[in-house]
Amino acid sequence: MASLSELRDERLKKLEALQALGKVGYPAVSRKTHDISDVVRAFTALQDAGAQIILAGRVIASRGQGALAFIDLYDGTAKLQAVIKLPESPEGVLQFYKDYVDTGDFIEVTGTLFTTKAGQESILVTGVEMLSKALLPLPDKYHGIQDEELRMRERYLDILTNPELRELFEKKAKFWDVVRTFLKDKKFLEVETPTIEVTTGGAEARPFATHHHDFDLDVFMRISVGELWQKRLMAAGFPRTFEIGRVYRNEGSSPEHVQEFTNCEFYMAYSDYEDGMKLVEELYKKIAEEVFGTTTFTTRGHTFNLADEWKRIDYRDEVLRQTGVDITTASLEELVAKAEDLKIKYDGVNQERLIDTLWKYCRKNIAGPAFLINHPLLVAPLAKKNADGVTAQIFQPILAGSEIGKGYSELNDPIDQRARFEKQQELLAGGDEEAMMSDDSFVEMLEHGMPPTCGFGFGERLFAFLADKPIREVHMFPLVKPKAE
Repeated sequence: MASLSELRDERLKKLEALQALGKVGYPAVSRKTHDISDVVRAFTALQDAGAQIILAGRVIASRGQGALAFIDLYDGTAKLQAVIKLPESPEGVLQFYKDYVDTGDFIEVTGTLFTTKAGQESILVTGVEMLSKALLPLPDKYHGIQDEELRMRERYLDILTNPELRELFEKKAKFWDVVRTFLKDKKFLEVETPTIEVTTGGAEARPFATHHHDFDLDVFMRISVGELWQKRLMAAGFPRTFEIGRVYRNEGSSPEHVQEFTNCEFYMAYSDYEDGMKLVEELYKKIAEEVFGTTTFTTRGHTFNLADEWKRIDYRDEVLRQTGVDITTASLEELVAKAEDLKIKYDGVNQERLIDTLWKYCRKNIAGPAFLINHPLLVAPLAKKNADGVTAQIFQPILAGSEIGKGYSELNDPIDQRARFEKQQELLAGGDEEAMMSDDSFVEMLEHGMPPTCGFGFGERLFAFLADKPIREVHMFPLVKPKAE
C-alpha cells in the first residue's frame, strides 16, 4: 500500500500534467446551474425537459472500468450519481476523468439527467472540469477517522465522512433557532454585551486573562453572557433582554465542560424565580419537541421525561438525606471530614467549595426533571435572600444527575450586594480562583435602582445532554493541542 507521501506525489504529478494542458487546477469560479438538492427534488421535471445542467461538488467515491465510470458527487446539499459512459459521453471526457481526477477532488460536470436500468437517478456527463485538486486522499468512507484526537484536529474530514455528525450540527443550529424564536415570541429583546471585561462577573469560574495594549490595562474574557451588563439594561428601562454568545472559562475539561462554549442568558424585570421556573420548563419542553421530536431522553445512565412533573428539590434537605450533613450548621472541619469519609475529591478548603462539592456528590443520583431550590446564601453571591435569611432564591434544572442551567431572583439591594462582593473578595484572597470579582460600578448601578428581576442562564451543555453526547463532540472545532513536531 502506498504511503500518504507517495499518494500526494502522484496527485501532484496529475496537477502538473493538468496545468501543462493549460488547465487551471484551482479556478476562481464554477459555472454550476443548480445545487444538487434542487436537482434531486425536481429530478423528473428536469429530466423530462431534457435540460442541460452543470453541477459542482466533491468526488466522494468513484468506480467502474473500461468505457464506464460511476461517480458519487456531493456538494454539501445532496449527493447524485454522475455517469460517464461511451459512446454517449465524449471519449475525451472519460479519458480526462481517468487521467486527472481522484476521489476527494472538486469537479464540475455538464450533462443531462437520466435514470439507469437499475432505477438510479443520475446525470449523464458530457463535460468535466477540475475545480480544486485534492493533494491528500479522503479517509476510508466506511471507517472514517478512528483516532479521537485526529478526529478533533481534522474535524472537516470527520464531518464529511460522518453523516450523523453533520446531522448533529444541523440539529444544534436548530436548537439555538428554537431558543431565539421562543424568547422573541415572549417579547425579549436580543442584545450584545462586552466579551472583554475589566472585571468578570455572573459566574464562579477562573477567567482567561489578557492585556489591552492601547489602554495598558489587564482585562479578562467574559465568563457569563453579560449577566451584570444585562442587569444594567434592566436599570436602563428594558423590560426583557437576552443574549446568545460565547463565554470563556479557564478551567478543567470533562464530558460536561470545555473552556469555550455558547451560552444564553435572559433577564425579565418585575419577575422572580417562580416566574423563571415556569418559563424555563416551557422552554426546555419546546426545545425537546421541536429539535428532538420527543420529551423522553436517556443519557448519562438516566432516563427522564421533560413532560413529567418537575419536582422541587431542597438543597439542604437533599444533602442531609444523602450524606447526613446539615450544611446550614456544619463546621468547616465537619464538611472536610464528610468529604474525606465519602472519598470525594475537593478543591480548596472553604465552606462554599465544600458545600458545593457535597451537593455535586448528591446530584448524580437524580434523574429529573427537577428544580434545585433554596441554595445556601454562601453559594449565591448575586441572588435574593429567602425570608429565612440563610438561603437564596435560586433555581437550577436538574437533568441526568447534573445542573443544566441556573437562575435567580436577582439581588437588587446595593448594600447587600456590596457585602456579598466583599465576601467573595475574601475567598479570592484566600486562593479561590473561581470566586467572583467585586464590581463597584455594578453596585453603583444598583444604587441608582434596578427593578425586581429574574435572570437565567444555560448553554449548549443542555443540547449535549439531550443528544447524549460529550460536550466536546457537539463543538465543530474543539480546542486541541498543536501537533507534536
